[in-house]
Amino acid sequence: MSMVTEQKILDTLRTIVEPQSKKDIVSLGMISGLIIKEGNVGFSIEIDPAQAAEMESLRKSAEKAVHALDGVLSVSAILTADNAPGETKSQPPASQPKSPPAPGSSNKIDLKGIKHVIAVASGKGGVGKSTTAINLALSLAKQGFKIGLMDADIYGPSQPRMMGITGKPSSPDGKTLLPMERHGIKCMSVGFLVAEDTPMIWRGPMVQSALTQMLRDVVWGDLDLLIVDMPPGTGDAQLTMAQQVPLNGAVIVSTPQDIALLDARKGLNMFRKVDVPVLGIIENMSVYICPECGHEAHIFGEHGARAEAEKMDTPFLGEMPLHIDIRMTSDEGEPIVISSPDGEHAKRYAAIAEKIWSGLSGAERKAPSISME
Repeated sequence: MSMVTEQKILDTLRTIVEPQSKKDIVSLGMISGLIIKEGNVGFSIEIDPAQAAEMESLRKSAEKAVHALDGVLSVSAILTADNAPGETKSQPPASQPKSPPAPGSSNKIDLKGIKHVIAVASGKGGVGKSTTAINLALSLAKQGFKIGLMDADIYGPSQPRMMGITGKPSSPDGKTLLPMERHGIKCMSVGFLVAEDTPMIWRGPMVQSALTQMLRDVVWGDLDLLIVDMPPGTGDAQLTMAQQVPLNGAVIVSTPQDIALLDARKGLNMFRKVDVPVLGIIENMSVYICPECGHEAHIFGEHGARAEAEKMDTPFLGEMPLHIDIRMTSDEGEPIVISSPDGEHAKRYAAIAEKIWSGLSGAERKAPSISME
């Protein structure tokens, strides 16, 4: 395998011609943010916002051309619309932060056939967000809904293991991907495309591109609900989803611990800032139940998320205990809703899922507006 160099990539991109000017995209200054890391390539293509739709084919052509280079393992190209092609970038003064794109100015993703999209998020890692997301998805599927699950945690994808799915998704036309399926739900994750122990050493533009591709280039088909398992925090992934995806709402997962609630509050406020409704808070690991004697211990505190929901004027969706069966079944790829469908834990997840669906009833799917107040 030969070494991938910046020069080789730029030379390849010089073969891609911008249709109106008939000049290549490199000489027009449209390429920025070029990153090369162990065969993984990422870059941005700067375009005129008004040309976003027709430039999608140019993006795909550039991606395909670079991917054909010897030594390239993956390519993530993303359209950015900060400047028109060839326009000189101007930076705002340090005291004047750059405003986010106004509603309708960015390249919104049209999710045809998907009725609702929600994000399952947390401000802090390790609170059981992914376990919650998959069991909610399975609960809704068991209730007869057509459900999709997208693993948006690029740096720590866990849904392939929890879903018990191995292998890679197929591509019917070389451009789109078919989601993997198991337990009656469709699933897509970057974890299907790389080895489980491979670190994703990507910067923001590559993460942003990967997320938009999993939405735009995956053949999801008709879904009642697409659940997005978000990474923890309030960074690039969350802003990409909030600004480019017509989210119907967000669900916040937290433990009752004070430090987790502090971060959960930040996550909740972030979604409110970008005009995404918060459907409610779930308290995970609310109580530890001893598998031997059944003794209950509130090792992370008691009813903290419930109190936080009241304080933030947000619905409280329910509590899930810290129990070894929930952890073990998730690790084994047979989540508790599937492995013990009539058990107490499955009933709790089902009750929470019903509340979430009720919160979505009659919701209008629209592109969010951005508030910086």
